Amino acid sequence: MSAAVLPAPIGRRRRRGPGGASVTAGWLFILPNLLGFLAFTLVPLVSGIGISFTDWNVISGLSGIRFVGLDNFAGLVKDAEFWQAVGRTGLYAGVGVPLTMMGGLIIALCLNGPVFGRSALRVIFFIPHIVSSIAIGFVWLLLLHPSSGLVNLALKEIGAAQPPTWLVSQDWSLASLILITSWAGMGFHAVIYLSALQALPTDLYEAAELDGAGPWHRFTAITWPSLMPTTTFLAIMSMIGHSQGFGLIAFLTQGGPGDSSTTLSYLMYQNGFQYYRFGYAAAMGIMSFLGVLLLSAFFWRFQRGRGLYS
Repeated sequence: MSAAVLPAPIGRRRRRGPGGASVTAGWLFILPNLLGFLAFTLVPLVSGIGISFTDWNVISGLSGIRFVGLDNFAGLVKDAEFWQAVGRTGLYAGVGVPLTMMGGLIIALCLNGPVFGRSALRVIFFIPHIVSSIAIGFVWLLLLHPSSGLVNLALKEIGAAQPPTWLVSQDWSLASLILITSWAGMGFHAVIYLSALQALPTDLYEAAELDGAGPWHRFTAITWPSLMPTTTFLAIMSMIGHSQGFGLIAFLTQGGPGDSSTTLSYLMYQNGFQYYRFGYAAAMGIMSFLGVLLLSAFFWRFQRGRGLYS
């Protein structure tokens, strides 16, 4: 007669997750990512919110922190420079985001067909996304040089007597940054769009072609509605990237000439690290975060029910 197996005492019973996996092992697996999130996302976010209610120049140390309540936000409402930077950021993103997405979609549609070397072309288009912004800025600095840049030399060859001075012109500096940023981001958008296009069912296109639908009608009735979730994702990511754009601006124009290319992110840098108004800069960051959050919610709500499978 075999001895009966008694259940382990409740106090010693180990907790198990689904499938019998140890809960402790699960926590150990996510611990590195959790620590990184706490150290580099949550703590800076909470600290930034707290600093936005203070007047602090960092140099004076923690003892120099002075609580000012909502004074920083009240100052932003009356700050003409802040609203001008908001307008430039809106123009920078409002033109740059659609331009980047349109270019990425066109590239993806071209690569979706029977193109020789499609894998190699995909890598080539994706390279600007993984290359340092300083490297991209240096290349475009040479291309857009007012007198010896290849772009202006080509324009002179086709008859332009006085081509734009691009990055050193108040009229063209922001437009130049928009073009450079869009060029650098098109490859990423193209790869994401191409992945979505290759996942679309071919039977819908075959049925539409049998019904006599042309290429444009197939695009508007099948392709574009099917890509709506992907488009929303890319629009939100691109908008966040443009609102936080700093590297190319700092390297190519430093917000100039004058303040013609000073976007909100660069104005935050100036107030924080040049003027040592960290509380004021943090308040700008909170306002930028809220604006991007509202626009992201709008985009997400707008696309609901508009997709092919909604």
